[in-house]
Amino acid sequence: MSSDGLLSVEPQDLRFEFELNKQISCTMQLGNKSDDFVAFKVKTTNPKKYCVRPNTGVVSPHSTFDVVVTMQAQREAPPDLQCRDKFLLQSVVASATATAKDITPDMFNKDSGSRIEETKLKVVFVPPAHPPSPIREEIEGDASPVDSVADNGSYNMTEFRSASKAPAEPQNDLSETRAQLISKLSKDKMSILQENDHLRREMQDLLRRQGMRGRGGISFVFVVIVGLLGMLMGYILKKT
Repeated sequence: MSSDGLLSVEPQDLRFEFELNKQISCTMQLGNKSDDFVAFKVKTTNPKKYCVRPNTGVVSPHSTFDVVVTMQAQREAPPDLQCRDKFLLQSVVASATATAKDITPDMFNKDSGSRIEETKLKVVFVPPAHPPSPIREEIEGDASPVDSVADNGSYNMTEFRSASKAPAEPQNDLSETRAQLISKLSKDKMSILQENDHLRREMQDLLRRQGMRGRGGISFVFVVIVGLLGMLMGYILKKT
């Protein structure tokens, strides 16, 4: 803008460090080098995309005023980061007592006879000043999540999986021991039952050979055999 204008603007272009899905702001500074109070209004060709705070105001003589322009988060980047959006800064001399509340649209109407000055500003997209950190790329490209080890000494995934499997071994040994014990008891039980059956048959043979004389004539051999059978049955019940 020329040196005899009402307001100067810095910078001449609105530069945004473009990043997807992120709100981005930039500041333009208005400078009043005149002896008058100057009212201003900021317009844009894409009002849904940008937020201007404040979009109107009054700049005191020989002072500056900052205006913050915020671009809403964008989901897509324009081709080659080229942007066609533009801003228009309008300025007009105001009274010494004017405030932002006193600014009306009629003040910037060219048909009112007032001297309206206009400054056009372009929007420029630039790459971010700070590129993405290479740490994540190094982790993804050079190290496997299974083999990576933290600097703080924590376990890697391979060690963790090995440690998590270690307690399973005693459980397997216990199961095998229990199965062997059950098998041995079953064999002992079967052997005792067979021996009991054999003794029962021998007792029957002895009774038939000796013969039973009367109801009370129980022989000594019969008593011994019955006692042995009782002991065997008790042993079986104790084992099972």
